[in-house]
Amino acid sequence: MSKTTRDGRKLRPRTEAVHGGTNRTPFGETSEAMFLTSGYVYETMEAAERRFKNEEPGFVYSRFSNPTVRSFEERMIELEGAEDARATATGMAAVTSAMLCYLKAGDHVLSSRALFGSCRYIVEDLLPRFGVTSTLVDGRDLDAWRNAVQPNTKVLFLETPSNPTLEIIDIKAVAEIAHAAGALLMVDNVFATPVLQRPLELGADVVIYSATKHIDGQGRCLGGIVLAGQQFISDHLANFLRQTGPSLSPFNAWVMLKSLETLDLRVREHARSAEAVSRFLEGHKGTERVFYPGLPSHPQHNLAMSQMDAGGNMVAFEVKGGKAGAFRFANALQVIKISNNLGDAKSLITHPATTTHQRLTPEARAELGIGEGLVRLSVGLEDSGDLIEDLDRALS
Repeated sequence: MSKTTRDGRKLRPRTEAVHGGTNRTPFGETSEAMFLTSGYVYETMEAAERRFKNEEPGFVYSRFSNPTVRSFEERMIELEGAEDARATATGMAAVTSAMLCYLKAGDHVLSSRALFGSCRYIVEDLLPRFGVTSTLVDGRDLDAWRNAVQPNTKVLFLETPSNPTLEIIDIKAVAEIAHAAGALLMVDNVFATPVLQRPLELGADVVIYSATKHIDGQGRCLGGIVLAGQQFISDHLANFLRQTGPSLSPFNAWVMLKSLETLDLRVREHARSAEAVSRFLEGHKGTERVFYPGLPSHPQHNLAMSQMDAGGNMVAFEVKGGKAGAFRFANALQVIKISNNLGDAKSLITHPATTTHQRLTPEARAELGIGEGLVRLSVGLEDSGDLIEDLDRALS
């Protein structure tokens, strides 16, 4: 639940990240309690009946809801400025549930083509199996969005910055296109986090996160969350999750709750270091090109800075020498670790063409700018000087 001071003042997001959603037990614990329970006890059979009919508040079964999970949801609601939210077991469970709970056979999804590999699988491969057609467009081209809208288009879906080449999409403009067509705009905001970008304020209807990334921030737990208006949650998502069961564990929710207390500090430090690293890489003779929204050389730098507070922690760059050069460079790193995860306190690097986007055809990867020499770097919380020295040694 939202926190206010005793004189009624609303708290700012950074403070909400520490105090929001806290429901203390009679023990008065400082840290949030963890409720590791699958079920709940009722005083009478009549009370159980009322609970199942939603005639009285309370918890029924932890597949449906749980006090610790709800605390995590409420804190995220305050950070995002949403009306309601539901947490899921993973980020991909959040994406899949947000789509499937709303769409039906005969509907159409319009999506940006620059997506995380698993998200693209949902749009391109999974949804059509259930009679939901899809179209992919260059998300940067607003006319492409307008021209691809169909009478049965129900959802527009995008991620910005995109994975892995950090394309920037105008959220406000695409939201207007969606609403003019009577459709919803769903935004995967995982790279920017609620600290640096707030899609709901720009017109999005649904915001989705893999909480596994920056929200946990230390590579420990899987989780996801969908945030939206009350009507979307109550009419579509809540019952879908209740019946299909992609539940977030209370333990993982508790870990996420504790991590949210430092999210603002971590994300801003991530971004500060990533900007320093990207400026170094841009001037290095071992790189062909560098993608980072915070650099003036990024083709959509002005748009990025108009809807983001900073460039984020993700940097992509092309290493000279193609795949062999990229592998040789990554294998020579000592501080930065090879991993396909991101948003961690540790700096992590991966080769998208052979990992996160390997299932795409060579033609699809080329269309997205995913060359054989492209690597994606998630800048962590190490000293940026050590990261730059590590990169310099490996590139040399």
